[in-house]
Amino acid sequence: MHGYSGDKQAYLTRLRRIEGQIRGLQRMVEEDAYCIDVLTQVSAATRALQAVALDLLEDHIGHCVADAISTGGPEAEEKVKEASAAIARLVRS
Repeated sequence: MHGYSGDKQAYLTRLRRIEGQIRGLQRMVEEDAYCIDVLTQVSAATRALQAVALDLLEDHIGHCVADAISTGGPEAEEKVKEASAAIARLVRS
């Protein structure tokens, strides 16, 4: 079971909302909207995706990493490395 399983429906709702934002961006470009307006919406969609990513990361650390650490062994070290790599990807983006 994944850390986000309890909030799966909320995540899906948020992702569908973001999908709608992206479709709105496509329409804006098709309709030759003002550049700054498009950029403003790109920024909003980016922030929304970042918020989802941070929440997923929090769920992962609180569930998957915490469980692995309590169990111990090589899996614990692997989960910590995995979380660190995910954080590094988020920081780079």
